Amino acid sequence: MNQALLEGFSMGLLLSAMIGPVFFTLIQNSIENGFRHTFILALGVLSSDLIYVIITFFGISLLSQNPYFEVLLGYIGGAVLVGFGISAFFKKNKGRISSGGLTFPKAKKTTGFLKGFGINGINPFVMLFWISIAGLVNLKQDFNKTDIFLYYFGILFTVFSIDLLKAYIAKQLKSFVTPGLMKNLNIVVAIVLVFFGLRLIKFAWERHVLFP
Repeated sequence: MNQALLEGFSMGLLLSAMIGPVFFTLIQNSIENGFRHTFILALGVLSSDLIYVIITFFGISLLSQNPYFEVLLGYIGGAVLVGFGISAFFKKNKGRISSGGLTFPKAKKTTGFLKGFGINGINPFVMLFWISIAGLVNLKQDFNKTDIFLYYFGILFTVFSIDLLKAYIAKQLKSFVTPGLMKNLNIVVAIVLVFFGLRLIKFAWERHVLFP
């Protein structure tokens, strides 16, 4: 197998192992709305990653080196994550006998796509990750255009596949989900999203202090 592709797979596994707001959102969404809806959400995550790949690869990453850009993205991203967290915290699940006491209203696939795109896209750490990957690719002088394509393909394909695997496993465990467990999961998701949101705001604040 092509060495660049293998390295891409390895880097994709590393990125997939990082537990962040996307991980918890995938699990929750799969239990509530099913695998198909979560597939669309994962497509949203993949699309935002792909945009970052294009931006960083073609050198527009110079914009992200501006500390004010990081500050702005950090504040906006943090606010969005906190908003998602508050929404998840106050979300209510109504009981229904035929579904084991749970009801999962149909969510629009467009909403799922935008949610995945937004939660992944507004995270500055995701942007910084792809900037570091672009820098790493530039250092690999033995990489030709095909190698670069296979390297990025390996990363994106691995991350997307593992995201779907997470969603599938969560879907299979749906029969074990009780109203109480779902309520607790919503609380956990809310806390995680708020935590990451506040961390982004803290990150933006620290950058703001360094570059007033």
